[in-house]
Amino acid sequence: MAIVPRRQLFGWQEIEDLGELERLRLVLDHLPDEGLMVALEQDRGRGRDDYPVRAVWNSILAGIVYQHPSIESLRRELLRNAQLRQLCGFNVLLGARVAPPAWVYTRFLRKLIGRLDQLEAMFMQAVAELRQNLPDFGEVLALDGKAIKSRARGRKRDEKRPRRRDGRRDTDADWGKKSYRGQRDDGTPWQKLVSWFGYCLHLVVDTKYELPVDFIVTRASASEVRTAHRLVDRMAVERPELLVGCKHFLGDKAYDDVKLLDKLWTGHGIKPVIDIRNSWKDGEETHLISGQQNVAYNYKGQVYCYCPRTGERRELAFGGFEQKRQTLKYRCPARHYGLECRGQEQCRVKSGVRIPLQEDRRIFTPTARSSYSWKRVYAKRTAVERVNSRLDCCFGLEQHFVRGLNKMKLKCTLALSVMLAMALGRIKEKRKEHLRSLVKAA
Repeated sequence: MAIVPRRQLFGWQEIEDLGELERLRLVLDHLPDEGLMVALEQDRGRGRDDYPVRAVWNSILAGIVYQHPSIESLRRELLRNAQLRQLCGFNVLLGARVAPPAWVYTRFLRKLIGRLDQLEAMFMQAVAELRQNLPDFGEVLALDGKAIKSRARGRKRDEKRPRRRDGRRDTDADWGKKSYRGQRDDGTPWQKLVSWFGYCLHLVVDTKYELPVDFIVTRASASEVRTAHRLVDRMAVERPELLVGCKHFLGDKAYDDVKLLDKLWTGHGIKPVIDIRNSWKDGEETHLISGQQNVAYNYKGQVYCYCPRTGERRELAFGGFEQKRQTLKYRCPARHYGLECRGQEQCRVKSGVRIPLQEDRRIFTPTARSSYSWKRVYAKRTAVERVNSRLDCCFGLEQHFVRGLNKMKLKCTLALSVMLAMALGRIKEKRKEHLRSLVKAA
């Protein structure tokens, strides 16, 4: 917490309850920002202290909590609201004069950009505190990339000449593109292309509590798979306890990568539950299992047997994952479901079949793609989409005035840190049921 001296002639709480200001108080009390405040105050040294570091910092946090789209909107609120000025740490005896002008925020935000490493450390400290208060925090993690449009107008795609930096135009952003494919009810394929000019927030989220665990902000064109590798490698080096406590790692088709699947399971013992793309050639429906004559699988990981006498195809029943053997076990559907099979006596599958993960590391994963548990775990991936939605609606990533990669990193870091501080406050003040809420009073 950025501790500020309490200079007051009388207490506003004696006149009326703080109400909405309780939400800001919750963030100020539980955000681990003391190290950052000490560093900024050392930078100022013996310079003029017309606008105290802690008070300006607290007012920036207030702008996030109360969803102000711009610094000017925040300044108008500070000029109007004496309670808010007092809670931030400004000298209320001086009246509205203490509200910082725009240039103060410009310089202060520039200093914060120079300390992005400390801000990220503050975010990580908040995550560590959450792990201490929530023993199962981080057991199931989900990763997704969120498109963030730049405030600037996108330059033409064929424009090669770099634009001059003048503080107004966005020279860091570039074009990103995502394609979505599927199949309609009548069997016809559909495809949707989405492009944007700006950036991408790659976010790792705990699916149970819907809170951020790690993130990276990149240009829009950055590869999601490569960024996923960066995130996993960084967590392994800087916060290995997160990967040790993680049981499942979820992702959509954008993260369908053999190296990523192998890194998660072989390298860290985490079961990947990542959707798969159909990269087989047109007309290929199934492949035979090595060493089997009548057992085949499709790209979704469904395993089938063919009756030796009739040629009828049936899907095998999943029998579990054998970790010591690194194999998936499947049972004869006739025996398992009590079906009639005319070729059961001649079939080699009647006693079951084991398929090693090495058969196809992309298709065969420790949590079998054809199992009910895979579908149940993968359904939790929607948690990261809900977090992205809250970032848009409540934390200002949909309507913003940001130009530049470092400024976007600052905005995302502050928003995610406030989200964690709010959750920490709810937990420590015995209101765990509202830990994801930004709008409920404490």
